[in-house]
Amino acid sequence: MIFGQGGPVKVYVATRPVDFRKGIDGLALAVQEMFGLDPFCGAVFVFRSKRADRVKLLAWDQSGMVLVHKRLEGGKFVWPQVRDGVMRMSSAQLAALFEGLDWRLVRPERARRPVAAG
Repeated sequence: MIFGQGGPVKVYVATRPVDFRKGIDGLALAVQEMFGLDPFCGAVFVFRSKRADRVKLLAWDQSGMVLVHKRLEGGKFVWPQVRDGVMRMSSAQLAALFEGLDWRLVRPERARRPVAAG
């Protein structure tokens, strides 16, 4: 996966399908309108098609806008229920979604907070 090489990345998922004819500029505008966020913040924004067999990921990588488009052959991505709004997912869940797996089964391990330094 090309995102999150520098560690955990924030991931936002549009829960409603978008017009898949949109490119980088159209999706960046959708980030501002649908998510209320800055498309250049370094987060990954995930969009789905109506048929749920395609996904687009949009992210700013400090040198330019990156758009990844994937179509599953013979299957569909597992998506949250269609409703208004935006949801968050972890980098691990995004990796599972991108592979066509059920991302809901991924539970990122949380690091324990140390009791004392040293």
